[in-house]
Amino acid sequence: MIELAASSPAVRILFLIVVFAIVTGVILLIVSGVDARRRASKQIARLDSVVAGVPETSLVRDSEDNRWGRIADAIEKTGIDLTDKSNLKLEKQLKQAGYRSPSAPRIYTLVRMTMIFVLPGLYLLSVYFSPDKPEMIRMYVISAILAALGLYLPTLYIRGKADRRKAEIVNGFPDALDLILVSVEAGLGLESALDRVGREMIRSHRLISELLIECTLMMRAGAPRDLALRQLAESSAVDEIRSFSTLLIQSDKLGTSIASTLRVYAAEMREARRMRAEERAHRIPVLISIPLVACMLPVMIGVLALPAIIGIVREIAPALAGG
Repeated sequence: MIELAASSPAVRILFLIVVFAIVTGVILLIVSGVDARRRASKQIARLDSVVAGVPETSLVRDSEDNRWGRIADAIEKTGIDLTDKSNLKLEKQLKQAGYRSPSAPRIYTLVRMTMIFVLPGLYLLSVYFSPDKPEMIRMYVISAILAALGLYLPTLYIRGKADRRKAEIVNGFPDALDLILVSVEAGLGLESALDRVGREMIRSHRLISELLIECTLMMRAGAPRDLALRQLAESSAVDEIRSFSTLLIQSDKLGTSIASTLRVYAAEMREARRMRAEERAHRIPVLISIPLVACMLPVMIGVLALPAIIGIVREIAPALAGG
């Protein structure tokens, strides 16, 4: 029987197919078990984060920041200083983009230094494997341009992310104000109202939820209310929330009604959002005119003028030439 299996190609192929199926099935079982375990752990972490009032994405971002922070620490142990500790402008820009980790400036500098060498290195590697070698001057110029791009691209990314974060906070803040106003008028205190709204807005406006939950946690930890509200304004880096924090601090010190203050400010924020929407709507005709002039107008002129041009070429031009 063994000799028949060894001498028959069909039996050997069938045996190999069976072995392959068994090995593949075992691997799939192992992978599915590991994946199910990972999904269960993620689900538990998500439920814990919702119960604690902290969004899941903040946990993931903190773990990533810790990994990059350990890399930055290892590089700084070799004697290379990745950032200037007195560079408050850089820290402010990173906070506006949402990177509030203490190691964010070092990670930013590490990324910029890496990009300076990675982009020219990739270009030189492609040149090395290319059959046509460019001139040395051209390679030098392109490598210098790529190094400058690697130095400037992280800055563009941080600025773009800061602008998107600011726009998201500004657009969602009137909704948060309305919810805070409803909570305060329903009888909740300011701390309870901020905590309630922060938990309710985890899925709809995650950034505002993080800011409100952080402010609430500071108050519960024993920080004065004015200090927690100032920290809220500093963390958001948005003028509307700065005005909101200043308004609450003044109302708290002067003893005025917080509900009436919030009602007036919420109406102003809704009106400001409506005005921003109208401004964008009024910009649409101007923006549409650019493709109209650049694309459609030359085609329309060509369609209208082409019959006349053909008539001139066929009839008037030969007559003028004496034909």
